[in-house]
Amino acid sequence: MKKLSIALFLCLTLVFAIGCGEKADESSNDKTTEAMQTADKQTDIATDTTGEKTFPIRSADNQIVTIETDMGKMVLELYRDVAPAHADSFAARTKAGFYNGLIFHRVIQNFMIQGGDPKGNGTGNAGYFLPAEFNELPHKDGTLSMARGRTPNSASCQFFICLARNQSTANLDRQYTVFGHLLKGYDVLHNIAAVETQKSATGEKSAPVEEIVMRKVYLSDAEGNPL
Repeated sequence: MKKLSIALFLCLTLVFAIGCGEKADESSNDKTTEAMQTADKQTDIATDTTGEKTFPIRSADNQIVTIETDMGKMVLELYRDVAPAHADSFAARTKAGFYNGLIFHRVIQNFMIQGGDPKGNGTGNAGYFLPAEFNELPHKDGTLSMARGRTPNSASCQFFICLARNQSTANLDRQYTVFGHLLKGYDVLHNIAAVETQKSATGEKSAPVEEIVMRKVYLSDAEGNPL
């Protein structure tokens, strides 16, 4: 009975590990089940005001990237002043064209959209891992954060963008590395969040029925123009 109680406690502990950090972690894609179930019931669907929403630039010294999808562009600032290893890694992979053609393989309304996996199923990585750079920045609408495995220093290439500030995203604070924020393209973000999903291989209802492809990811200015 004692062993059963310990196992139950561990299962209920929020872990947002998404395969990117550990080999053959087949259970990684369902580790936000509890978070998904406790997310707010309202639906965040793009509106005219969402399309007009912007977020201020944190530092003129930080690099900016644009993610082009069939649904439009999202422009994000990389917070090198907060998480230098994560920001530099993302910029390097962007320059190398690593993210071009990859998909957002995981979408959970009122929580986050996730992509950047070369395998497209939550188990891939970039061939290296990053040291944790947990910080005090909160996970909220537009937050760019890095997915990881069960251990803190297991982030690699998979990233997620949050959709709201609620208990589910608050549980990620100081557990996952925030390394940027969406400057503009909130309508695109929330339109992606509203797509129809189906069960993934792990049984979680988070796999888009139609692929959401990152056609091109590149360094840009704050308006999304390539540098």
